[in-house]
This record gives sequence, structure tokens and C-alpha cells, in this order.
Amino acid sequence: MKLSTEAKQAIFEQHGVAKAKTDTGSAESQIALFTHRINHLTEHLKINKKDFSTRLGLLKLVGKRRRLLNYLQNREINRYRAIIKELGIRK
Repeated sequence: MKLSTEAKQAIFEQHGVAKAKTDTGSAESQIALFTHRINHLTEHLKINKKDFSTRLGLLKLVGKRRRLLNYLQNREINRYRAIIKELGIRK
């Protein structure tokens, strides 16, 4: 699953703090990108149940996203609540 540059820029523009295509460093834009990749890998694993290397990659992505969410929760709770609600991530 290779995301095109346009697709990444759309994600950054929609979910980033600055609402710009170049907002790649904000926690919200990274969380949104990880969420998109996690959803794609989850669908892949529903079909290919024995693909353990993809499962390992999925678990690593979930851990990265969790760390970013914890960082955001500790720094600015309002931004954390907004991104959770926007992406539909349950906690």
C-alpha cells in the first residue's frame, strides 16, 4: 500500500493543525496518517489471516499512534479530544 503524494497531502490538509498540505510534522496529521494505514492493514488482515509480518507491522503502527496520542493528551487535552472525535478512535 503506497499512498500517493496527493493522498497524503489531502490527509495533512484535512487533519493537520495548520490545515496546509505541508503540515507533516504536527501530531494530528501524523495520527491521521497512521490511522489511514492501520485501517488499510486491518482490511488486509481480514482477508489474509496468516500474514504474520503484516500483523507485526500493524502492531508497531498502533503503538506509534498510541504514543503520539499520549503525547497530545499530556500536552494539550483539547487538541487530543478533537482528533479522537474527528477520526473516531476509541479510547
